[in-house]
Amino acid sequence: MASGKYSRVDGRRSSWRYCSTVTIMVFVALCIVGVWMMTTSSMLRFQNTDVSAESENKLKIHTTDSNSENNDDDDNHDNSSNGVGGSDELTDDGKSNQFEDNRGNLTENVSKGDTARNSNQEEKNEISEDNETDTKEKKEDKSKGSSKDENTEDGSENESENGDDGKSQMAKKATETIEMESNADDLTKESEKNSNEKNDGKRESQIDGSVVINKDEELDQDSFVKDKSVELLPSGSESEILDESSTQNGSFLTQATESANENEAQKSSQSENQNVYSWKLCNTTSGPDFIPCLDNWAVIRKLPSTKHYEHRERHCPDNPPTCLVPVPEGYQPPIEWPTSREKIWYHNVPHTKLVEIKGHQNWVKVSGEYLIFPGGGTQFKHGALHYIDFIQESVPDIAWGNHSRVVLDVGCGVASFGGYLFEKDVLTMSLAPKDEHEAQVQFALERGIPAISAVMGTKRLPYPGRVFDVVHCARCRVPWHIEGGKLLLELNRLLRPGGFFVWSATPIYQKLPDDIGIWEAMKKLTKAMCWEVVSISKDEVNRVGLAVYRKPTSNECYEQRSQNDPPLCQNSDDPNAAWNVPLKSCMHKVPVALSDRGSQWPEQWPARAEKTPYWLLTSQVGAYGKPAPEDFVDDNEHWKRVVNKSYLNGLGIKWSSVRNVMDMRAIYGGFAAALRELNLWVMNIVSIDAPDTLPIIYERGLFGIYHDWCESFSTYPRSYDLLHADHIFSKIKARCNIMALVSEVNRILRPEGNIIVRDTVKIISELENIFKSMRWDIRMTYSKNEEGMLCAQKTMWRPKDEETVKYAIA
Repeated sequence: MASGKYSRVDGRRSSWRYCSTVTIMVFVALCIVGVWMMTTSSMLRFQNTDVSAESENKLKIHTTDSNSENNDDDDNHDNSSNGVGGSDELTDDGKSNQFEDNRGNLTENVSKGDTARNSNQEEKNEISEDNETDTKEKKEDKSKGSSKDENTEDGSENESENGDDGKSQMAKKATETIEMESNADDLTKESEKNSNEKNDGKRESQIDGSVVINKDEELDQDSFVKDKSVELLPSGSESEILDESSTQNGSFLTQATESANENEAQKSSQSENQNVYSWKLCNTTSGPDFIPCLDNWAVIRKLPSTKHYEHRERHCPDNPPTCLVPVPEGYQPPIEWPTSREKIWYHNVPHTKLVEIKGHQNWVKVSGEYLIFPGGGTQFKHGALHYIDFIQESVPDIAWGNHSRVVLDVGCGVASFGGYLFEKDVLTMSLAPKDEHEAQVQFALERGIPAISAVMGTKRLPYPGRVFDVVHCARCRVPWHIEGGKLLLELNRLLRPGGFFVWSATPIYQKLPDDIGIWEAMKKLTKAMCWEVVSISKDEVNRVGLAVYRKPTSNECYEQRSQNDPPLCQNSDDPNAAWNVPLKSCMHKVPVALSDRGSQWPEQWPARAEKTPYWLLTSQVGAYGKPAPEDFVDDNEHWKRVVNKSYLNGLGIKWSSVRNVMDMRAIYGGFAAALRELNLWVMNIVSIDAPDTLPIIYERGLFGIYHDWCESFSTYPRSYDLLHADHIFSKIKARCNIMALVSEVNRILRPEGNIIVRDTVKIISELENIFKSMRWDIRMTYSKNEEGMLCAQKTMWRPKDEETVKYAIA
């Protein structure tokens, strides 16, 4: 195009210089060409002038703030005019828009291209001389100005034509600028769109720490961020409640230290966990019902005897599984309580053996896609509520829900007894062996009733001594009278002094030879154990008999016996020792000193939930290092504040769908106590290597169990809606395989169930990566100093590859 211009100008000069010698036809032809070119130039000039004016106006709008506030910095000017790096952008209405971030704007390379050069060109013709530029820019302008002057030597003769061409060039550059800005706007919108899509489910905010909250229908993020009542982690003196070994020096860390620690933790976590999460499905005989410590067939096959139900006891593998248990085909989120007490989804627990065996006793029936539970049992075919009321009528002192709060139901069946005791404010630990009656404990848990897979065999049950207010057995098929009454003596260990043993069985009311023999043996045994016969009665509705015994509150009867049989246990025998401890055929003395636990009955429910146990002494050091009573109060207040200010409103958990809850590291049971107004129950776990605080939990009218988290828990898969893990992962990682614990968490948590983890920042970061590898939804992460918190939701995802667990193949 340039060469054409110069050839046209040269041609015109030649025509004027040699016109006298050129023929008229050539002259006419040149004139015609000249007229045509002038006409074309005029049309282009008119069009380009409009475009140039529009471009100039738009460029002025983008550069106003830059010229007035940042005129000493050409880079800032360029970035501001392109919407990058500047804090404000003026719209056509003259209003300023504030940007929260620049992730959707143009990059530095895009903003510094031809736009800057076009702006310099515009400055020569349009921008006011009051706008200052740096020395280098002025030199460049002068150089460009000299070049322009040279190109327009014949200004007087060619002013019109060169002016038109100059404006044409400016219009072309302005057009390019507009096109570039249009493309920039498109890129910005596209980038913002991608950024919004990428972060559709995620939002970052600051609440005295660093928190990332995932979008959820149940979580109002804006109110969560603004609500000052929300408190995720405690501050000040409250922070020591997070860990027994924590100490506070009262000083504040600098931002540099906090950031350096966090970066180091993330780097360490990434280096440890990179490319190590490869999940497979567990291939076992039990399939979706796999319980590692109860399905260890490699050990079960080698047992010398099963006479004492040894095959139903725990036999944990040396290396816990790290595979994921499959989900039953057709699985659905469980029906919510209290409807779940009457019916559950058939495909969630697709077993019908109990329907065939116990259907006539109203245990369970099939109805379409549901399993129906009429509320009956072997001893209460006409419903558990009538049976419960009958016990109350027979023994008024039992006072369900006031005097008697915590119950152990041995041989629970589908746990309808415990399920209906909730209406009386009674908490029942239902217990039965796995597969003795197919899936009975699994049915109970699916219904939302507390239950555990265990058997009274050769070892003590994993509960402390003197903690249950009532022990119940309705045709539980336990031979209480054999081998010196060893199994009944285990109940004596668990029963609180003054507590009741409720026994409903055929020996009480039938006259068959076997029944008569058992009844006579039981009368002799209970008398030797100094149990008082409170009531022997018959239920005319269910046509069954009921015997109720009461454990003594003093040692007088023991001392007055003519024979020491069953013998008293030695003073060195600890009644609270229960983890893998063999059964003993002896009785522990009843504590009588006012300061001894068990010498007094707890406060009536619900006062006992908040009352500091009388036997906690200031001379005792609590789990957190303070005097025990003070420790208890601090823990109680801490969890009330955390639950009310954080868990109930700040995590987006739908609490109406939460029924079965486990506190994996319970300490004093403060977390469970803080939730007691909700329609749920909490299984409190006290680790075997932690301070033995489980008796305190029972004293409060709550319940729990001892456990070693280096092993599998004795429950079916998909048992719990919510797991609470307060500093348990860091403690387990110090002595066993954390990946096995993660697999166990995945096993016992229901799909769509949640886990709340409180631990060190390093552990939280590691767990976040692990949970993501299992396709869990990370609902929220939070960190403050060295402490962190994470809330995640399990999904239905399962890997396709399988891993055969050899010891679990029958």
